[in-house]
Amino acid sequence: MLRECTAHGYFRGDVCPVCGEPGKFLMSDQELERIGRTMAGALRHFPEKFNLHMDEQGFVPMREFIFAIKAYNPRYHWLRPHHIIALIETDPKGRYQSSTDLIRATYGHTIDLDLRLPTDNIPDHLYYPTTEEEADIILETGLKPSDRKLVHLSKTYADAFNAGRVRTDTPVILEIDAKGAIASGLEIQRAARTVYLIGEVPAEFLSRAEEQEVMEEGSDDE
Repeated sequence: MLRECTAHGYFRGDVCPVCGEPGKFLMSDQELERIGRTMAGALRHFPEKFNLHMDEQGFVPMREFIFAIKAYNPRYHWLRPHHIIALIETDPKGRYQSSTDLIRATYGHTIDLDLRLPTDNIPDHLYYPTTEEEADIILETGLKPSDRKLVHLSKTYADAFNAGRVRTDTPVILEIDAKGAIASGLEIQRAARTVYLIGEVPAEFLSRAEEQEVMEEGSDDE
């Protein structure tokens, strides 16, 4: 569940991870999941369904978004801006961003946007999960977006493996020479804690990553 500690801010769970106090209740796990899914749909795929006015960087007004959720599902009549801020700040995957009175998703879009995300502190190597059937084709022709507008890369082998588990039990992990790609003039953006975005990756910067043992977790690219 989502709670707020007066001393240490928002957190998810039963007690504050810093002081152990229960804090103030904000949202149940079920509400957190449902509102989170609504956010993903509205901010990544179909803002028009909620009558949201999205700018070219993917931002929508906070209050407009809250009004849209209440109109879509009146059971959330209690929703206020601090509930959404708490959801964003405690999201373990860093999927959303708030700026003054605006909010947006930072990756996963299927609509055309000009996100303008940070391009500094990019790791020398990034990773991408695929299937055995697709790996050789990608290595030969390069990596291009499929169902999204940009290619999503993972920070580590483990991040890519866990993201790939959504599609297949045994994902093949490709390694991207991010340093070389940037040196060639390609732009890579930091979208979240473990997710990076690029328009496409030419074959010359791709190779099969050496297999590593991974502790399986939920996907970080959802």
